[in-house]
Amino acid sequence: MKLPLSDFRPVPKLVTTVTPIAGPSLPFIDAHNHLGQFGGGWDKRPPQAFFDHLQTTGCLHYVDLDGGWGEEVLDDRLRRFKALAPDRYRVFGGVNWALWAEEGAAFPDRAAGRLRAQAARGAEGLKIWKPFGLSVRDDTGALAAVDDPRLAPIWDTAADLGLPVLIHVADPVAFFDPITPENERWDELGNHPEWSFPPPDYPPFDTIISGFANLVRHHPQTTFVGAHVACYAENLAWVSALIDECPNLYIDFSARIAELGRAPRAARALMLRHAGRILFGTDAGPDPATYAIYARFLETADEYFSYSPDPVPGQGRWRIYGLHLPPDVLAKIYHDNAARLFGLPRRAGAKDNTQPPRRTP
Repeated sequence: MKLPLSDFRPVPKLVTTVTPIAGPSLPFIDAHNHLGQFGGGWDKRPPQAFFDHLQTTGCLHYVDLDGGWGEEVLDDRLRRFKALAPDRYRVFGGVNWALWAEEGAAFPDRAAGRLRAQAARGAEGLKIWKPFGLSVRDDTGALAAVDDPRLAPIWDTAADLGLPVLIHVADPVAFFDPITPENERWDELGNHPEWSFPPPDYPPFDTIISGFANLVRHHPQTTFVGAHVACYAENLAWVSALIDECPNLYIDFSARIAELGRAPRAARALMLRHAGRILFGTDAGPDPATYAIYARFLETADEYFSYSPDPVPGQGRWRIYGLHLPPDVLAKIYHDNAARLFGLPRRAGAKDNTQPPRRTP
């Protein structure tokens, strides 16, 4: 009997080492996460419950990217979460691209002014979401390029305010290919066709990612954090070269250990070479199971394990390998890089990075 591919859930028979690790071995900063829809809905729960839960995970500081452009969400998060635990939480602002059609040529300067207002109220960074590059249009209806020079006031204002710009401009490369059996994310895109962005309806991936690189190059005074391994986790040589070229670029690897973990030698080389420019983040809420998987990926030499807490991974039917990073690199990635970027206190006992992984009983 022929079974549908969606029923295929292979259980590996490979005998491998399993390191029972409960979470990161060091206190950490989650530099790419959310409280709302993508963060488990913690924005609807009492803030104290959130911070009590965070304490159990070992997370010292949580970066919430959901602030938007400030009229409601940002102010709510500042009032309820930031005010309760200012040393453990920060929220980023955003750009309301819909106003470009209304404001015309004045939009970039007015957007920069709104960013200043967000910062004055308490926003501590700028989050650029993936519609930028995919679907954001100017006042003429033309698609805006990621490196559009008209938008310079926004990036220059972020630099002037000392705000990092965490930017997401493209999804996995396969999302830009036709949904055919040759597409490595065929089943994923078949279940979520709204995640598919093939040309000519959308710009080619290469156009978007080249625009991102140009944006970082053209604004050397602005600190950019390239979300999801600079939005190109499938090409670590390209990412490494851009980090080498641009001292103003950090990256995070939130929601991309599926990519990194299937190329463990290249991923380990990237993290060793650029240990001071990589931020820890999961993009999955403060979920203990996800934190444990990320710790296993970073800290152990385990082979061929699932990158997802779900029975069927959401991003691809493959497994990953641990990187077994040295303690000094782990310390930078888990905490020290983000602490330096955000002006947070140094980690207690920063010179002692030799603790073993925090394991389950």
